[in-house]
Amino acid sequence: MYRIFIVEDDDKIGGILKANMEKYGFEVRRAERFKELLAEFIEYDPHLVLLDINLPYFDGFYWCRQIRTRSNVPIIFISARAGEMDQVMAIENGGDDYVAKPIHLDLLMAKARSALRRVYGEYAAAAGGLGAGNGSGSGDLEANGLILYLSRNELEWQGKRVELTKNELLLAECFLRRPEQVVTREELLEALWDDVQFVDDNTLTVNVTRLRKKLEELGIIKAIETVRGQGYKLVIPEIEKGAGA
Repeated sequence: MYRIFIVEDDDKIGGILKANMEKYGFEVRRAERFKELLAEFIEYDPHLVLLDINLPYFDGFYWCRQIRTRSNVPIIFISARAGEMDQVMAIENGGDDYVAKPIHLDLLMAKARSALRRVYGEYAAAAGGLGAGNGSGSGDLEANGLILYLSRNELEWQGKRVELTKNELLLAECFLRRPEQVVTREELLEALWDDVQFVDDNTLTVNVTRLRKKLEELGIIKAIETVRGQGYKLVIPEIEKGAGA
């Protein structure tokens, strides 16, 4: 489930945004500590930020710059300021998009989904990803010695490599961003397909099985555990001393 961090000091607008995002299955948190927004952001570790410009203490431009010192998370500005210069400043200070108030919720949702797909979904895989999380290099992800090369569609373990299909790559990215944590079936389905309503659940099972076989080719047996009623978890064995390529 994607986590959304809403930075909006107007309770009415913040409540509407939160309810709308939750309606579509997102986990949502509203900012509370407007003097310590960066610390609150780091604690929550969201996948997307909705950021107002007019805020107590420091404006949204300031906090966007602060977040950019720690993360490449997508940031969508939401503001009553509709001027062209405000939109330019939002982008120049590190924002990804801009929605003017009054907010059209359908438009905001479309922009949010687009940003999430670009960074974490199919478009991220095509572009080589952000290298966020446990990155071992630009566009790469690593956990306990297992390396995913997003730009090359390859997995590497102890010197051995296998090539992945598009769906295998997307699944591997989901798991490598959250090793040892349960990734729900809904999250995996959303990573693979924009509209999950009409997707046969067995299709996900088949794709996970294929990724398991690729990991077995590398010598990692039972790396993807099924967590009954929830989803799957990537478990990578620790490399023994003296082992390696």
